[in-house]
Amino acid sequence: MSTTEIPRGDSGPRYVRLQADLVLEVTAAGELRDAALALIDADTFMPREEREHARRAVGADESEALAYLVDPAALVTGLPGLELVQASWSCAHTEYDPLTWADDADDADDADHDADH
Repeated sequence: MSTTEIPRGDSGPRYVRLQADLVLEVTAAGELRDAALALIDADTFMPREEREHARRAVGADESEALAYLVDPAALVTGLPGLELVQASWSCAHTEYDPLTWADDADDADDADHDADH
C-alpha cells in the first residue's frame, strides 16, 4: 500500500484511530477524589451496588478517580463529519521520567513512520 492509499472497510467508510498518551501529576489527591465522588453521587442512573463499588474504588486510588472524571469520547462528540464508533480508556499509576518518556515517544513516531513506507 502506498502512503496515499486510505484503508477502507468493505462498506466504504474510512476509520481513524486517535491515540493520545497523557501523563498527569496528581497535585491534590483529595480534590481529585472529591470531584469524582460528586460525579458518582450525581449519576442518577447508576445502580446502588455499582455506586458503592465506584465510591470504594475512587477512595482507594487516584487513577480510578481520574477514570471517572475524564471522558475522551467528549473530545470528538459534535465534530462535523465524524461518528464515534468505539471508545475505551483506562488510567493507571506509572513511573515517569521526562527524558525517557520523550525518547519513547520519538521511538514510537519513528516506528509509525517506518510502517507507512
